[in-house]
Amino acid sequence: MTRDLAKLSRRTFLAGTALCLSGTAATAQMKVADLRGSIDSADLGLLPNAADDQTAQFQNAVNRAVERGRALFLPAGTYPVANLRLPSGTLIVGVPGRTRLVYQGGGGQLVRAEGVTNIGLTGITFDGANRSIGDFTEGLLHFIGVRNLVIDNCEIAGSAKMGAVLDRCSGRVENCRISGAAEAGLRSNEAAGLAITGNTVTDCANGGIWVHRWREGEDGTIVSGNRVERISARYGGTGQFGNGINVFRAHGVMIANNRVADCAFSAIRSNTGSNVQIIGNSCLRSGETAIYSEFGFQGAVISNNIVDGGTTGISIANFMDGGRMAVCSGNLIRNISETGPYPPEVAGFGIGIAAEADTALTGNIIEGAPKFGMMLGWGPYMRNVTASQNVLKDCGTGIAVTVVDGAGPAVITGNIVQGSKRGGINGFRWLERATGELNNNSEFSNLTVNGNQVAA
Repeated sequence: MTRDLAKLSRRTFLAGTALCLSGTAATAQMKVADLRGSIDSADLGLLPNAADDQTAQFQNAVNRAVERGRALFLPAGTYPVANLRLPSGTLIVGVPGRTRLVYQGGGGQLVRAEGVTNIGLTGITFDGANRSIGDFTEGLLHFIGVRNLVIDNCEIAGSAKMGAVLDRCSGRVENCRISGAAEAGLRSNEAAGLAITGNTVTDCANGGIWVHRWREGEDGTIVSGNRVERISARYGGTGQFGNGINVFRAHGVMIANNRVADCAFSAIRSNTGSNVQIIGNSCLRSGETAIYSEFGFQGAVISNNIVDGGTTGISIANFMDGGRMAVCSGNLIRNISETGPYPPEVAGFGIGIAAEADTALTGNIIEGAPKFGMMLGWGPYMRNVTASQNVLKDCGTGIAVTVVDGAGPAVITGNIVQGSKRGGINGFRWLERATGELNNNSEFSNLTVNGNQVAA
């Protein structure tokens, strides 16, 4: 009887498993059917891999899907199109890596949406084919005043200008791959609540991810978990281009946990970005300053980043233009070079951390900065700088602090400086060494220097 019960149990189990598997398959089919709904692009005359331009058919399919409140499902294949306009409520879903919209050129653009809401694009490759884009736009994809824009798991490649431009938009760009743009991969202007997360941006000619504003103001964009690599500076200059993540005039931006490598200039550059947070990023092999907070900013937190390679590790600069108030803590900086992408200017290259005003430098580790491990102030431009509990190893000069007349207070305490080749803690007038070793200093009333360990 026990054997019969065992057989019955096995039969019951197998039958139940088959039923479950059957139900799973049915559920999967139902999900595909639900995704496609009653709108299949082929039913509206939009066929993949057509030889002729499909713009009219594609636009008609989008419009019909929106009218019926349905997603438009695009089967795998190539769709030759141009100048598509997306109305409110557009939801287009493709097969990731296999549904391709190929721009047909002619001085237009691929996709545009303006003054609309609730746009969703998922699983689509937008291929610019490096064809000419019209003067009326700056990107292959251009979204203007779009509320709740979602671009997810898409690919944007081969743009003759920027990959995607978002002006005054809210929403998310996530898990996308952007490559081969002749300018920046992704640019946001005056965002209205935007998250740029988990994307891969590579091989762009002038920039990776730009968070800009036409006029200075609160922005609040979140840039996190992205991988940005191999960004060039096609237009040259001294830092306007060639940056992995660039903030300009935008306040309250959070830049966290990104991996940024092999950029012609900075991995992360914030120009006039107040209350910026630059936290937990990995910045590798930058061609110039790896992390920059510069010009008229007020408030920056730069913490727990890894900088490996660059001409300056971190620069908190331009007190002359109002740049002030920063916390710079827990960063690891190494392999800094004195060779930069243009002839050296101002203090030159080869500096671990440079800071000027109302800044606390705490708990950083700097190794191998050939000029200065830390540079505190520049000429008279220094006020309320503290450098404490930092470790500086194998630098040219460990800590260089300005002693030019007019410089404000600085406190240098509790640091370890080891293996400096040209002095541990010295005063400088511009780039001229003006003192011997400073410790328990009383010569300069604005300086407090004590409790440091300087060793060969």
